[in-house]
Amino acid sequence: MLRNPRIMAAIAAAFLITAVPSLAQTQQAQPPQSIAIRNFDFSPMSITVKTGTSVTWKNLDGEPHTVTSLDGLFRSGGLDTGDSFSFKFEKPGIYKYACSIHPRMLGTIVVQ
Repeated sequence: MLRNPRIMAAIAAAFLITAVPSLAQTQQAQPPQSIAIRNFDFSPMSITVKTGTSVTWKNLDGEPHTVTSLDGLFRSGGLDTGDSFSFKFEKPGIYKYACSIHPRMLGTIVVQ
């Protein structure tokens, strides 16, 4: 059994260094999330992400679409086939969006 206080302190410090993630690691941005625009729908229509996550929409339809938040927070402009738009969500909340060209196309981003 170890009774040397210096050895015990060194072991405890080594444990903390390896067991506790650094503050820089915990504050890194979340991996991006993707939403496809196809068949006049957003797929998936709703996703849940963590604060700091970037969401990318990609138009896979043969028609142009937009990604426009209903509260005016973001707006993509026209996206032709193959075009994409990204937005980074910095605050928790529920964000509803639509295609301004085809307003029946609706989606939701839940940010935790």
